[in-house]
Amino acid sequence: MIRTCVLKKDGEVMYNVPLQDVKKTDVSWYWVDFSDTTRKEEKLLGHFFRFHPLAIEDCLDSRSERPKVDFYDTYFFFLVHAINQATLEAYEVDIFISDQFIVTFHKQQVRALNNLWDQIQKDDILKEGPFLVLHSIVDKLVDDYFPPVYRIEDQLNQIEDNTEDESINELMDKIFDIRHDMSKLRRSFIPMRDLLYRMLNSVRLESVHKHKLYFHDIYDHLIKLVEMLESYREFSSDIRDNYLSISSNRMNTTMMTLTVITTIFMPLTFIVGIYGMNFDHMPELHFKYGYFFILGIMSLIALIMVTIFMKVGWLRLGKKKLKGKRKIQLK
Repeated sequence: MIRTCVLKKDGEVMYNVPLQDVKKTDVSWYWVDFSDTTRKEEKLLGHFFRFHPLAIEDCLDSRSERPKVDFYDTYFFFLVHAINQATLEAYEVDIFISDQFIVTFHKQQVRALNNLWDQIQKDDILKEGPFLVLHSIVDKLVDDYFPPVYRIEDQLNQIEDNTEDESINELMDKIFDIRHDMSKLRRSFIPMRDLLYRMLNSVRLESVHKHKLYFHDIYDHLIKLVEMLESYREFSSDIRDNYLSISSNRMNTTMMTLTVITTIFMPLTFIVGIYGMNFDHMPELHFKYGYFFILGIMSLIALIMVTIFMKVGWLRLGKKKLKGKRKIQLK
């Protein structure tokens, strides 16, 4: 699918203009958006727009590249990331830009771009020029980074509080899933932050410098996102370590309890073993009350050992729950 929008030199904005008309002399600049493209539409990047084959290869490559900017003779090529809100997977949005045009290319629908496309029909964004539209595109994409990060914050607070009284194994599974999600996000956030830093400091992007305050605002948002993720990674590590400590302590208590039970039965097994031997001449073997006497001795030994173990605390069993005291505070 191809969408077109042109700004004429007389200030008129037109939408869904045929592609062959976007380069007419009365057009100040234009925006062409490629989405869910067919093979025939993809060939237009080379046949109609004459973009560099390496840039086209980056657009069509099924593997997700890192966000970057490439400089060509008459235009710039930006590769930025959008985030799937459900899976948190990153996918590419490719942008060709000059003072005369913006061409965006993405293989699937991008909510931020769709929202911006609806917005420009109500606002006067197009009249501000291509690079301010570039700012709006990147700004919308970065704004979509925040909801997944806030969901991670809520999930970590729920795990810390453990209001549903879940088992440690269930909580640990959730923590590792969250850390996996954070790794996915970091693979987009950090390169995007580096890209904005390069845009703000490159001497070749003079048009970006004209709107430096706008792009610097996006850069600040990306710094905040990276810092939030680092904070959450540290927080999740603390929760994980606490639960591992509790689990290890419970396992040690269980092993100690089993050891104590085994120790109690050792002398009893010893006595039973002696009187279970099949010798004819054994003392007390034919004693009338020997059976009850031995049972009494065994019970007394077991009672004495249990009492001793309870006094030293080896049989003191209790459940400890991790109470949520520390909350994540955003700056």
